[in-house]
Amino acid sequence: MENAVPHWAILRATGEAEVFSDTIYRELEGSEAEALAAMLDIVDTFGQAASEKKRLRQRRQVFRVSERKYLVRVHNWYKDEEALFTLAELIADNQNEDLPDTASGSTEDQGAGQA
Repeated sequence: MENAVPHWAILRATGEAEVFSDTIYRELEGSEAEALAAMLDIVDTFGQAASEKKRLRQRRQVFRVSERKYLVRVHNWYKDEEALFTLAELIADNQNEDLPDTASGSTEDQGAGQA
């Protein structure tokens, strides 16, 4: 289990007010530092595209919520956009022999045969 390469997901939450939806924006393998660098690259480039008429955004703000979570707010001439990016580590997978089946570290067949 020690030789397994960590698997990461960069989550993107979008929406308004209390109606947010999380989706996996990108998956990658590597060290935590590599995964964090990849997420920061996504955060740094989010909302950089110009509009169809080549007007640049009015303002772009990045808020660090924690070391693994960033909120990006982009103010454009025509609308505002926000996205919350979170770095998550895969810690359980019942199809991966290097990982436990559950977040608590147990496996499906633990406890089998006990009354």
